[in-house]
Amino acid sequence: MLTNFKQQFIATSEANINVFMSGKGFPLLLLHGYPQNHFIWHKIASRLAEDFTVIVTDLRGYGDSSKPKGDPDRSNYSKRAIARDQVEIMSQLGYEEFYLVGHDRGARVAHRLTLDYPEKVKKLALLDILPTYDLYKTSDQEFATAYYHWFFLIQPYPLPETLISANPEYFLRHCLQSWSQDFSAFTSEALAEYIRCFSDFATIHATCEDYRAAAAIDLIHDELDLTKKIQCPVLVLWGKKGIIGQKYNVLSTWQKRAINVRGMAINCGHFLPEETPEETYLFLREFLED
Repeated sequence: MLTNFKQQFIATSEANINVFMSGKGFPLLLLHGYPQNHFIWHKIASRLAEDFTVIVTDLRGYGDSSKPKGDPDRSNYSKRAIARDQVEIMSQLGYEEFYLVGHDRGARVAHRLTLDYPEKVKKLALLDILPTYDLYKTSDQEFATAYYHWFFLIQPYPLPETLISANPEYFLRHCLQSWSQDFSAFTSEALAEYIRCFSDFATIHATCEDYRAAAAIDLIHDELDLTKKIQCPVLVLWGKKGIIGQKYNVLSTWQKRAINVRGMAINCGHFLPEETPEETYLFLREFLED
């Protein structure tokens, strides 16, 4: 559904990943977040493909990629495992170095990928997140109220799966509406694609496992790497009207996690690539071409 992008499925050592590719130039990998899929990039991917070879994927558990049942220790939905999928994909496509951009859950995968494979990522852009470890360890009433889903989705199977599957379209629309500042930013085509994928019980389960992993094995991995800093240049963008931008000092937090960070708030909610595609595109292009 991305204009002029070629679709293929690439088998990694643990999953079968839905991949779209177009463009020319240095490779650029785009990773989406919850509760969406690759289509979040539809307003800017083609423009980025004018200057870069753009690779867009559905993360493991999302979209049309594999949705395995969660392991007891959540290891197969750890950000480390999901990042490994992406590294294997890029390697199979012939790219051992690349630029990396992630939004929401995809940004958390991108953070882990850059720590685990520092030689792979030449530049990193993170959209509207703070480190998972920091958010859990500083959680308070304000954060828990805004990010209630972090605590709902980690409840034991099958509680959240059962409740969400009773009306997945309602839950998805509620998430998009409550986390954005302009629901009209989501086109009818995008909504149809998100609803199609999210209506699959396997997707609901897999995405719950993503969050369960974040509150379990991911925290173990993160704690072991608290002193490890990202070495490549980092761009951090966040929505001025979202909880991350309103509650936290985003730039200062990431400066503790990387040696070279720049950042900017954009006048929108959580979904930068869809709410403010022009500004998001321009900031990304300037950073990647610098």
